Amino acid sequence: MAGLALDGSNPDVSLLYDINGLAKSAPTWFDRVMEFVGEYGIMLGMVLVVVWCWWSVRRRGTAEDSVTAVTGIVWAPLAAGIALLVNIPIRGFVERPRPFRDHQGLDVLVSGKNDFSFVSDHATMAMALAVGLFVANRKFGFAAIALALVEGFCRVYMGVHYPTDVIGGFALGTATALLLAPLAMALLTPVVTAVSRSERVGRLVRSRRPVPATAEGRGGALGIPEPRPGSGGGVGEKDLAA
Repeated sequence: MAGLALDGSNPDVSLLYDINGLAKSAPTWFDRVMEFVGEYGIMLGMVLVVVWCWWSVRRRGTAEDSVTAVTGIVWAPLAAGIALLVNIPIRGFVERPRPFRDHQGLDVLVSGKNDFSFVSDHATMAMALAVGLFVANRKFGFAAIALALVEGFCRVYMGVHYPTDVIGGFALGTATALLLAPLAMALLTPVVTAVSRSERVGRLVRSRRPVPATAEGRGGALGIPEPRPGSGGGVGEKDLAA
């Protein structure tokens, strides 16, 4: 199964050369930026999105909504870890060499990649994390999916993966996060619920800050009750009439 894309006329190889060819014409400093972004930067960005999502849902949601959202957030990194474990036997079965081993003229931006190529660990982990986060919150999930797509492009740009390596990683990450989500949510929800009820660590799930009163429901931010219709203008007017 090692010869999935050895023919130069293969669209997979052609797209590899097209994307990686951008690195040859780009300035050296830009290639260094892409190397950092593709190897570490996107994943750091994904972590920040997850933390931002957690901070947002625990402060703004009701108790029930916070438990559901935080459960999904907990599932996201677990899904990424499971997807990486599933990829281990896939890589061993396919045994696809890195593209620079079979194709000349590639501009490889990062060294030391001697393991197999299919499927991309970075693409798998990024998409599993993004789709898992989408289960918790769509807005942050869309942002994470966009970052995962950029991660896939960077891996091909760097010359360390074929496009189909990235597509396979996206498929594996998505399938893992979605197919196992019902079971994961069922198992994790009681745990997160118990944490939310704890006095010590409950703030990890939802904020204990009181919700300010609204003018419509509780007489404004100062909590001053509004006069009721037909009350005759209040006590002060009765005193004047007397």
